[in-house]
Amino acid sequence: MLKFSNYKRLWGVLTVGAVALILQFLFRQSGVAQIVVTALGSLIACLMLVDMVKTLRSGKFGVDLLAITAVVATLAIGEYWAALIVLLMLTGGDALEDYAAHKANTDLQALLEKSPQIAHVVIEDQIHDVAVESVAVGDRLLVKPGEVVPVDGTVVAGQAMVDESSLTGESRLVEITAGSPLMSGAVNGDNTVTMVADQLAEDSQYQNIIRLVKQAEAQPAHFVRMADRYAVPFTLVAYVIAGIAWAVSGTPERFAEVLVVASPCPLILAAPIALVAGMSRASQSGIIVKTGTTLEKLAKVKTMAFDKTGTITQGNLTVAEVLPVAGVSQAALIKLAAACEQHSNHVLARSLVEVAPADLPAATNVAEVTGGGVSATVAGEVVKVGKADFVTSAPIEQQSTTAVYVSADSRYLGCITFSDQLRPEAATTVTGLHQLGVDHLMMISGDRRPIAEKIAQSVGIDDVYAECLPAEKIAVLKQLPREKRPVAMVGDGVNDAPSLVTADVGLAMGAHGATAASESADAVILKDDLSRVVAAVEISRDTMKVARQSVLIGVGICTGLMLIASTGVIPTIVGALLQEVVDTVTILAALRARSKRSR
Repeated sequence: MLKFSNYKRLWGVLTVGAVALILQFLFRQSGVAQIVVTALGSLIACLMLVDMVKTLRSGKFGVDLLAITAVVATLAIGEYWAALIVLLMLTGGDALEDYAAHKANTDLQALLEKSPQIAHVVIEDQIHDVAVESVAVGDRLLVKPGEVVPVDGTVVAGQAMVDESSLTGESRLVEITAGSPLMSGAVNGDNTVTMVADQLAEDSQYQNIIRLVKQAEAQPAHFVRMADRYAVPFTLVAYVIAGIAWAVSGTPERFAEVLVVASPCPLILAAPIALVAGMSRASQSGIIVKTGTTLEKLAKVKTMAFDKTGTITQGNLTVAEVLPVAGVSQAALIKLAAACEQHSNHVLARSLVEVAPADLPAATNVAEVTGGGVSATVAGEVVKVGKADFVTSAPIEQQSTTAVYVSADSRYLGCITFSDQLRPEAATTVTGLHQLGVDHLMMISGDRRPIAEKIAQSVGIDDVYAECLPAEKIAVLKQLPREKRPVAMVGDGVNDAPSLVTADVGLAMGAHGATAASESADAVILKDDLSRVVAAVEISRDTMKVARQSVLIGVGICTGLMLIASTGVIPTIVGALLQEVVDTVTILAALRARSKRSR
């Protein structure tokens, strides 16, 4: 919803302007036209004065004083048409700012507009349409072609192509079949599918993103008033030039001519439009940025800290090495261990079975020992798989990585190690950050030091903190010296949430659903792609560069026009019209933040 008050003021100026034109040129009542415009100008100047006082009370120095002075000065010397143009510029600029922000925010608003409202619940082969909030975990749902998936779930029947672009930023359609996960907010293709709800609507991915979007809109960005940093010097320069021009020329008209072209609309418009445009660009890349402050800090980041599991790595353990003793083959060791583990739900058991052959021998007398492992009878032998002290009492060399050990009838046969696989894009992400000038990269992990150091070395991270509890992670971030700040933290799990809050910027890998990490972070990467961290930094830097450039462009043009106006060659009405051109140039410059920039 665009701000009604700004449009109300604009329509008021347009209406009074139309009335004044009719009085001036149709009824030849220039005096009445001047009174009408003066009354309107005085009213809006008073409203602006109230706004300026509120700004000063908040401890900030705004740029509204120049605008008020320009309106009052032109009305005082009888240049009421110039005053009307200045008023049109000011109210039109505010309305245009609202429109530009709304336009740049289209990608984020699209999430809200497509929010699913109805779900088709299948009960005894009958379809019942219910509110999406009424869907329970375990309900069977029908998703028709072209519909938005209402809740997170799993496909149980049907095959289709779905569009997840609003969630992940990935334009390619994703094929789903029975067993495929389905995220709420995805748009179904041309086939009907049946799914089972895994989450309530309020816990699903789409509703989590909507909460993030609403939070992003509700929290104003600190840098939106970046122009206020230039307000004091710009205001002083304008008054000095205008005062000198008045003193030299001996006429107050020259004072008004200078202030008309010194109107601060370019300063007011540039930064917020650039920031909203940058946030829109980020959303197109699958990155939800909650505030403009996040963009400002991320653009200046000097240290990037990473969690290990699920961030640098994929977060799932797979078989790394099969290490049998002499006389035992790798295939035999895998086959025996998988036969023993094939009915277990343990994550390592599933990884073993995945790499084992299909023709596993039968296992009987299967028993799981808490904290030890699994024992079973396979081919007449008692096979044990698990910790070293569970499978054998003989002294054996233990691995530094995650491993299971195997014995048969108390005879040690060997071990199988597991590793959390690196993300394929992890190394290129580190390289990309170095290329952007982020030289201090850290890994802060709760895993054992040998594992953490091996992972860090493989991707090019030198500074490693291992075996850290959540409180210790916070301590590591807090002890960073000032010259290495701001610091950004990238994580994905619930245990990362405190670190994400502690860091200057928290980035959550939120592709796998609503987590405490996503709620605590300043930005959420929706696509399961670590390289989006590089994109986030690049977009932030581009956005802040465009914001500063746009402000300086406005300041530079206005200063040049003030110097020219001080010579008396620019009448007030022409100066007011020139300001419309300056506003347009500034807005177009700021909107460049929405587009990718070549380097």
